[in-house]
Amino acid sequence: MAIIIEKADMIATISIDCPPVNAISIADYAEIADTFEAAKDWADINCIIFTATGSKAFCAGLDLNEFLAATLDQDPARARIVRRCFAAVRHAAVPVIGAINGPALGAGTVLASVCDIRIASENARFGMPEINVGRCGGAAHMMRHLPQGLLRQMYFTGQPISAAEALQCGFIQKVVPFEDLAKSARSLAEVIAAKAPIGLRMAKEALNKVEFMQTEDGYQLEQSYSTTLMATEDAREATRAVVEKRPPVWVGR
Repeated sequence: MAIIIEKADMIATISIDCPPVNAISIADYAEIADTFEAAKDWADINCIIFTATGSKAFCAGLDLNEFLAATLDQDPARARIVRRCFAAVRHAAVPVIGAINGPALGAGTVLASVCDIRIASENARFGMPEINVGRCGGAAHMMRHLPQGLLRQMYFTGQPISAAEALQCGFIQKVVPFEDLAKSARSLAEVIAAKAPIGLRMAKEALNKVEFMQTEDGYQLEQSYSTTLMATEDAREATRAVVEKRPPVWVGR
């Protein structure tokens, strides 16, 4: 099994488990996609922490032994599975926090990029070394986060950037010691998970839809989500709770 799932207190932790360095096969890509697609039906979950086991790597990328054995005619079908995996994480129904516990290379960097928020351990680094193995990397995903010059430098050289550099350019939101990573990600997830379930899901969908829209059109769409939310019981409860200075009680409708 490539994936470990744990649920508690409205938070799911989804961990890649492919020791020693969490390099993933095509079957692993499919399992990640299946897991995140299934999470759309997890009514007991308001936030997902996406991480990996061990301390050697978050994800060292594609399993190169499997890649060497693949034939040219297999590549389009394999590519479809990879795209489905990244899309499933990016379009997860609830916010996804990437807890990056070590180097994220190739597919690992893209998996980090499709999370909503990223917290990294100090030993993490991010790179697209595909040029070193005769491939093109995930620049289309990384362009959402990195300046063009830095992206192209990483793409053409295959050289990674450190967690500190990723923080400086805004790709990572926080860097912590390795031993504090799980606690830090959990603390943030608890804040998010306490929000209204419908509100979180609609906010996530709205953000994904407006990301590449023209500003005024995007804001109009965002307002339409607000109008839809206004009709829910939880939205009214949120306002009442603020006015009455008490914690809200969500009913999920």
